[in-house]
Amino acid sequence: MRVREPAVAGLFYPKEKQALSDLLDRLLAAAPQNKLPKLRALVCPHAGYAYSGATAAAGYKLLVGSKFETVILLAPSHYAAFGGASVSSADVFRTPLGDVPISEKAKDLARKPPFVVEEPCLVQRPSWSRQSSRTAPPKGEDTPDTWEHSDEVQVPFLQKTLGTFQLLPVVLGETDPAEVAQGLIPLWNEQTLLVASSDLSHYHPYNTAKELDARCVSAITNLAMEQMRGEEACGKGPILAIMNLAKLKGWKAQLLDCRNSGDATGDKTSGVVGYAAVAFYEPAQTESAATAAPAAYTTEEKKFLMDLAKKTVREAVTTGRVPKMDEKTVPPRLVEKKGCFVTLTKKGQLRGCIGHIIAQEALYKAIMDNARSAALRDSRFSPVAASELAELEFEVSVLTEPKPMPFSSPEDLLSKLHPNQDGVLLEIAGHASTFLPQVWEQLPDKVEFLNHLAMKGGAAASDWRQPGVKVSIYHVEAFKESEL
Repeated sequence: MRVREPAVAGLFYPKEKQALSDLLDRLLAAAPQNKLPKLRALVCPHAGYAYSGATAAAGYKLLVGSKFETVILLAPSHYAAFGGASVSSADVFRTPLGDVPISEKAKDLARKPPFVVEEPCLVQRPSWSRQSSRTAPPKGEDTPDTWEHSDEVQVPFLQKTLGTFQLLPVVLGETDPAEVAQGLIPLWNEQTLLVASSDLSHYHPYNTAKELDARCVSAITNLAMEQMRGEEACGKGPILAIMNLAKLKGWKAQLLDCRNSGDATGDKTSGVVGYAAVAFYEPAQTESAATAAPAAYTTEEKKFLMDLAKKTVREAVTTGRVPKMDEKTVPPRLVEKKGCFVTLTKKGQLRGCIGHIIAQEALYKAIMDNARSAALRDSRFSPVAASELAELEFEVSVLTEPKPMPFSSPEDLLSKLHPNQDGVLLEIAGHASTFLPQVWEQLPDKVEFLNHLAMKGGAAASDWRQPGVKVSIYHVEAFKESEL
């Protein structure tokens, strides 16, 4: 029997069984209690428990009382250089809490590119290898998982919360996350949990790290693939693989915890490392249309809408007219009535944003109307000039139908909002205003978000707390020109 021996027991977490068990109990007891329907995947950090254990516990607490037959654990390589995704060749994965059987599915997965069977490769042994809890293999026999800590630190949490399960550990080298996601689809079922192991930004000043990590978390929870590719996270590959699956399967994402090593130790004077726990879940069937993700448009459909928005703005600015369209040439789904927004930015600054919350006309027509209005009729800005056309960045947002959100108090309203996911329509004394979900990136605090939304509608900042206020929720499928 091949045993994957623990490499960082006594370094990243306690080596003694009872001490480790007690620490996990304390971390899980202190973690917030969240409830989500149909949990499908987690993103959890992989630093030493003293630093990231509280954040990891916020994710793993969701597993208490759950049953999963298989956990597919995606981890980034820290010490090995190789191509593909290395699938464990061990029979069991050992920690101080005991042995976890490796899933039989591992052998089949390792035969399908970009997955490869675990084998020796170029490995730079970590500085702590001499203090490791495992015996070093002969030189030249190190594999991608010999010293890897990013998968190992997740396993005790899984043992503590799930009890009995089979593990499928995969260490990602140089590989395409989209191909990884495609390769995992045949293995996934409702008794399978996916875990992406990742820390966030590394060794920035405290306030800089907070900003970088907030932006990264926003990309993850908003399933903004292109944005995520530019963010800082050592497990970016595993995260992007799960984001790809979430897009394909209509899962949603929710942030559970985000902090950094400065928060854990109290030392905010030197460079810190960021951590986040994010849950991906399948919306319940009873969830309203507003809380379900909009149907994904194909790349070709997105390009059609984007090209139409750009062509409309160019003609409206240069000739005062809009393009003539033969509806027979429009893809069928783009003739359906949908609410939408067209957003224009210039050098990162808003230059115009106009849209319809309620579906009024065929989507392609709404895109043309809103593109022209964003360029020429947004009262906050002067009309776009022809000299600016080359500098404009376009974003299209297609909306679900807004649905009323019942709430009993301001506190209840705050508890029901999902940052980076919910578009919010706020009605106060007959005046309505809305923020797209993308606005959460600038206003991540729920109170500040509602304060600014109330003021946008002409009310006082705190008027959303008054009786008689109505709130409706919608979601968007948003895509930028640069992403296509």
